[in-house]
Amino acid sequence: MEALQNFGGQMLVFGDDRYPKTLQQIEDAPPVLHYIGDCSMLSKQSIAIVGARNASANAKRFTMALANDLGQAGQIITSGLARGIDTAAHQSALPHGTVAVMAGGLDEVYPVENTQLYHDIVAQGCVVTEMPIGTKPTAHHFPRRNRIVSGLSQGVVVVEASIRSGSLITARLASEQGREVFAVPGFPGDPRGAGPNSLIQNGAKLVQCANDVLDELTLIGKKSIPQRSLFDKADIDEEPVVFKPTSDAIVAHDEILTHLSHTPLDIDQLVRQCGGSIGQIQTILLDMELTGVVQRHPGNRVSRIV
Repeated sequence: MEALQNFGGQMLVFGDDRYPKTLQQIEDAPPVLHYIGDCSMLSKQSIAIVGARNASANAKRFTMALANDLGQAGQIITSGLARGIDTAAHQSALPHGTVAVMAGGLDEVYPVENTQLYHDIVAQGCVVTEMPIGTKPTAHHFPRRNRIVSGLSQGVVVVEASIRSGSLITARLASEQGREVFAVPGFPGDPRGAGPNSLIQNGAKLVQCANDVLDELTLIGKKSIPQRSLFDKADIDEEPVVFKPTSDAIVAHDEILTHLSHTPLDIDQLVRQCGGSIGQIQTILLDMELTGVVQRHPGNRVSRIV
């Protein structure tokens, strides 16, 4: 806490009046958030925009126009401060309000090339993480970061993404959290178009302009109808992931595996059999999914692959 305060940041604890209500509603909400900048932006209406790090020039131009238009309509733009689409979204949204969710501590800017953008967001928006000061971002931190990106938002827009990408993990997490999933169609011959096109095939809202997002949110708000899951199975992955669990995680990992077979099992039943919390089990399942040990199925079920 002292290191955080010396850095200029502050804490938000789950249950605090300033803790964002949308994030508080997800099953594995972070018990503590560390932030620097304007904390009020975490509780305003937000749309997440995510996509490829090696994004095309056209995709970045579209992202900047989309972020600007959504910002002018009163939406805070949330993203992960990564290269490519994330960077374009943050840059364009700065005058209107943007939130950057980091995978490591507030003092560990990643990628380093976005250091100036980081300072601009601190001055005009908000930077937030669940990791304490001094935590360097590693591969398995990014999927956990992604659940906060989607959890802070009403919906997630995927611009460019390969089938096996962190952006599609964010989209799946958004779907599981009851958020809306949007996708910008991509050129069929470009691998970066495969992710959004797959989402659209499975029911995501096709986005050609900001009004496609705003109109859908207005419609959903009136009907209060949750969007169905867009994923029949988990076949996506963060780039590249090497999960090295702690000794405690190994025990839980092995215990979960003993209850799983190649026949899909309801996750609620798995939680009852293991005796842990739903948040803990979901976190370990996510790590196991990323390393190709388990796969998910419709109806909140999971099976082992190996």
